[in-house]
Amino acid sequence: MNEQMDAAAIASVANELRRTVVEMVYRAGSGHLGGSLSAAEIVATLYFSRMRIDPVHPQWEGRDRLVLSKGHAAPVVYAALARLGYFSEERLWTLRQVGSILQGHPDMLKTPGIDMTTGSLGQGLSVGVGMALAGRMTGASYRVYVLLGDGELNEGQVWEAAMSAAKFRVANLTAICDLNGLQLDGPTQEVMPISDVSGVWESLGWSVVQADGHSVTQLYRAFDQAVVNKTGPTVILAKTTKGKGISFMEDDYRWHGRQMSPEDYRAAIAELDNCIHV
Repeated sequence: MNEQMDAAAIASVANELRRTVVEMVYRAGSGHLGGSLSAAEIVATLYFSRMRIDPVHPQWEGRDRLVLSKGHAAPVVYAALARLGYFSEERLWTLRQVGSILQGHPDMLKTPGIDMTTGSLGQGLSVGVGMALAGRMTGASYRVYVLLGDGELNEGQVWEAAMSAAKFRVANLTAICDLNGLQLDGPTQEVMPISDVSGVWESLGWSVVQADGHSVTQLYRAFDQAVVNKTGPTVILAKTTKGKGISFMEDDYRWHGRQMSPEDYRAAIAELDNCIHV
């Protein structure tokens, strides 16, 4: 189980994860940058502070679970898992290679520390509901976290799962929406708008917590509120910036899965190194 770290240390880890993501995706020649970079603080806060995990025993029954429903953001989770010791950091440079344990989307049968195979958007919350219900039925104390993308909220299965979680009052379930405002081919509010995301979740019976997804302090507060809520599931609406940390990628949907040129790579690494060493 991880010792909790202070907010400044987690913020530093998040920037280091971003640098690792850029290195991984550049070496691989493909991968999803924008949504990995936007989720760095969320992932860092969960793995390095709020989740009960044991890298030495990845299948420990009492561990908290993370379902990366937005499976294309796998690079940032892989970076965290390697840093925690689930596998060697050298493995990171095999991203997307044939035979690698690190595929383009998470595979629970290949990668230590991955709790669910994901990639087809919309399915993760359903799995999370099932995991949380199983824990309650067996008297286990673990919590389940599901990280969703806001473009993923276009999927109807998300809302079926949300209704089920509320009906069965699954209080050991926390969903996190990475609200970076962009998806594969444009702004979410143009592709398939939801006028009041908070209101939709509330209307289905969820407790809603708003947070700046790049503020570790606010994420601490949000996750702690979810833990003390015993009446039902909680969703954290985390406002983020797609491509966070790299100025020419920020708020540009074209960097959802675009590959970097050598010039892009050098510029990105320079910016991130400046953040890390400030």
